[in-house]
Amino acid sequence: MDTPSSSNSKALADSGEERNWLDLPRDVASTIFLKLGAIEILTTVQRVCSVWRNITKDPTMWRTIDMHNLGDSRYNLDTICRRAIDYSSGHLLDINIEYFGTDDLLDYITDSTSHLRRLRLACCYSISDEGLSEIAKKFPQLEELDISISSLSKEPLEVIGRSCPRLKTLKFNMEGYRRPHIESDEEAFAVAETMPELRHLQLFGNKLTNDGLLAILDGCPHLETLDLRQCFNVNLAGSLGKRCAEQIKDLRLPNDPADDYPFEAEIDYGSLDEDYPSGFSDIAFLSDDDYDYYGFSGGSELSDYDYDYDEYYAF
Repeated sequence: MDTPSSSNSKALADSGEERNWLDLPRDVASTIFLKLGAIEILTTVQRVCSVWRNITKDPTMWRTIDMHNLGDSRYNLDTICRRAIDYSSGHLLDINIEYFGTDDLLDYITDSTSHLRRLRLACCYSISDEGLSEIAKKFPQLEELDISISSLSKEPLEVIGRSCPRLKTLKFNMEGYRRPHIESDEEAFAVAETMPELRHLQLFGNKLTNDGLLAILDGCPHLETLDLRQCFNVNLAGSLGKRCAEQIKDLRLPNDPADDYPFEAEIDYGSLDEDYPSGFSDIAFLSDDDYDYYGFSGGSELSDYDYDYDEYYAF
């Protein structure tokens, strides 16, 4: 049996009439536009006609600003984003400024809203520890944060944890790294000590050890999902692996596939000569202070950091 909408469509087709997209109800047009994303709306949709331009200026359309891109250089993304923020008129709840976020843009966001719930800053190397720490204090209602692939340290994580008590989801990922496996639990301890309400944590490629993981399990008792892919300093054999399996509903292990990881995730298990054909390694760029910090002794050999991966992670 034909529905009224299908009957109308059939009647239009039979009469040879073409649909006038400008006659779409305002709410339907808004729904369609939102699926396009902020960049497409502000560079294309607004130029079609005054009716569509008027629709796209509605503040309710800009509660979410998705500037998803892959480092696109065709547009001035900072300028486009600021226009979208202006349109939001204080209604902004969710924003993605991956690849082009800066300290100045974060300041602009804080001047426009204090109700932000979700913030994605992946691949934003122009955001500093100080810049992120400062804006974190102004978003106490933040629930989700993605600061993957950055040059940020533990300091903003500590400020975020203390300033955003409602934080439920954190992504603090790195690109897949190669040998030698430098160890550092700083970020893990910062998370464990300041983010007790976390439900979802992704630490892809992090250099944490068993100590850092244990601290997270103790400090984040509500954790439901934990992604430890390519965290090759973690040994999940024995009691620690058993505890993870019992405490975490959705656990991604260090050697699990990285097919769905959106960034570079290459692993090279070859020799150091193959890893670094130019003769340099990660260690070659460490200062004397770095050697002391990461616990390398003068007599350490690179072979000390080789593992039998199948045995190391079996449990």
